Amino acid sequence: MVRTGSSGRSTGVDPELLWSQAERPRRGRPPAHSRTAITAEAVALADAEGLAAVTMRAVAARIGAGTMSLYSYVPNKETLLELMIDHVSGDHRLPPEPSGDWRADLRRLAHEQRALMHRHPWLPAALPVRRTLGPNSLAVIEYALAVLAPVDPEARTGLETFSLLTGFVASHVSYELAQERAVEDAGRTAGELLDAQTRHLRSVTAGGKYPPPRPRPRGPARRPDPGCVPGRRLRPAPRPHDQRADVGGDMTVGNRTPLRGGRARPACSARRSAAVRRGTR
Repeated sequence: MVRTGSSGRSTGVDPELLWSQAERPRRGRPPAHSRTAITAEAVALADAEGLAAVTMRAVAARIGAGTMSLYSYVPNKETLLELMIDHVSGDHRLPPEPSGDWRADLRRLAHEQRALMHRHPWLPAALPVRRTLGPNSLAVIEYALAVLAPVDPEARTGLETFSLLTGFVASHVSYELAQERAVEDAGRTAGELLDAQTRHLRSVTAGGKYPPPRPRPRGPARRPDPGCVPGRRLRPAPRPHDQRADVGGDMTVGNRTPLRGGRARPACSARRSAAVRRGTR
């Protein structure tokens, strides 16, 4: 499951060894534990005490095994973390097929991601160090690609969009969890802290030190380029309806900056530069 370089150091988790090869039956007595059960115990430990508490010794104690015997199931903590991430990814409550409304489906996916990360508060910190994609993670990605297929059938665009959405949700959940800890440490409710912050901001702005920004004068309207269609990019653009879709707390997806799709075409700047070289502009 873990490749070792010529120096003897680990070079990371090998996805083929980890996911493509099922647990092989052993000769002799059946194993006392399964990789799935060990992973579930590690997840429960992380949920209760945080990711730092997940050590091979601690997990072995939870399943009633010796630390060295645990290595026969999971070679190291790096591999265990990969198993944990994929294990909880199986808890996404997603429909078998997209509804056809890709914006609504993405909002639902964001809802599910946020709920999952709140059930497992260690997950936002674990995702950036993930190195492989297990079967449960791949199932979620396949759903996201199916949602985005009507917008842009290219897998690359869908993967980029899914990555941006997941990163946004993980970042916001990290903020929410940090705020919850701050409220607990302060010994006051979130409403009391918000009222105090509001009074503070009103007092500093009333003194004139922070005047409101002046409106920016509008220049001449630029002539749109009819041949410029965003492709392989995400572009903010206003939309008259459904501008704010509450995902949870004060996190929003589509708040005047919805994800817009399009077939892959040359970028605007590239087309404009080519036109200048031809002398048409």
